[in-house]
Amino acid sequence: MITEQHIADKKFGFTNILLILGLGIVLFGEAWYGYHLQALSEQQEQIKRDQSAVNSITFGLFSIDQWSNKVGAVINDQVSDFSVTPAQKKAMQAQVEQQLNGLVKKALADINKPQKSFIGRIKKLAVNKLVDEDQIYAQVPSFAKTIVTKVTSPANTARIKNIVTGKVNELQAQTYDRTEDAAAAVTAYMFHKYNVTDSTSFSRTVNSRLATIKALSYTYVYWMLGGVLAALALWLLMRRWGHLHTTFFFMSLLIALVLLTVGISSSIINVDAQLQTFTLTVAGQNISFNDQSLFFQSKSIMEIIQTLIGQPKADAIMVGVLMLLFVIITPIVRIIAKGIHILGNRSLAENKAILYLAFDSAKWDMADVMVVGILMTYIGLNGILRNELKDIEFHTSSLNSTTANYTSLEPGYIIFVAYVVFSIVLAAILNRLRPRDKS
Repeated sequence: MITEQHIADKKFGFTNILLILGLGIVLFGEAWYGYHLQALSEQQEQIKRDQSAVNSITFGLFSIDQWSNKVGAVINDQVSDFSVTPAQKKAMQAQVEQQLNGLVKKALADINKPQKSFIGRIKKLAVNKLVDEDQIYAQVPSFAKTIVTKVTSPANTARIKNIVTGKVNELQAQTYDRTEDAAAAVTAYMFHKYNVTDSTSFSRTVNSRLATIKALSYTYVYWMLGGVLAALALWLLMRRWGHLHTTFFFMSLLIALVLLTVGISSSIINVDAQLQTFTLTVAGQNISFNDQSLFFQSKSIMEIIQTLIGQPKADAIMVGVLMLLFVIITPIVRIIAKGIHILGNRSLAENKAILYLAFDSAKWDMADVMVVGILMTYIGLNGILRNELKDIEFHTSSLNSTTANYTSLEPGYIIFVAYVVFSIVLAAILNRLRPRDKS
């Protein structure tokens, strides 16, 4: 039960006011930095989603439109640079001569075979009398040279290029998957949103903003951790002053509540896999796709719970409800119960439900389990992604691809860990104070 000494300890004096001011500054700092940290977390997630949308592999490597344009450009370049070298002309003439000799041989054989008709006999007699086979064969090289010269003339070469280019363009027009229009719309929207005009400036702007957000986020994290350490340092200084314990503990509970709120609402993990480069050599030219986003997800604990509860499967909903109950609701209820116990009147402070929630319900608080679960999830996902990305890396003479795994734990996880550690310390402090409440 609460003793008279405990009641006396609750009376405010000058030192209590100073302690409230000191811890109030810490609490305000925690709330201010936490609010901005959560806002930065949302900004970072949105920017990363925008970047992932613009660089989506659906609009790049997996787009038939992109392949059609790139392969068509290679073929058109090859056609536009096409010219017949002297060696090729010589080889072509030899092929033409071979074909002409074959045609002459076949024609003469058809004429010299036994003829049954009168006209056929007349043709055979005329050819045998007037045509010299050796002379015909002797003229084949000159005929072949004339044909090759005619075919490879600038006018005919240009005509052939136009025909081939036209057929390639016709094939391109028939080969599409309708992603080009969607990609153009997304890109135009994102360029307008970030006030840029091309992909290079978009990447530079986005990466610059992400770097700034990351640096600022960790600055806020360090200040919040510093606030927690400052509160614990104050406890070390005034732990022997019993009349300050109630004030300290109540203010510390408010700090813990801020840490919990920020920890569950800020991103705790980013899963980001990218195909950095993909280069395929076709007809001596490279077809390249760079900075392709394979997968991106960024989640806070609240978003994970919302996603699970929003699933159509009963088992996923059950997991989401259990997480909500034991990772969020139970810790908040325990904080409130501790506050009631430390501030309430004797009957309320000694209420069995309040005592149970304040001291004996720790086994139902799964925040510490969540810390370990998130860490194990990160390790597992990181390992799986690393292995999977390794399998799609190729380094051959005609194909090269490199990948990148940017999966990371985010500042929200650090703050959530800080809450868990701080709550454990507060529980230990409260257990030390509890004997003083006994008669």
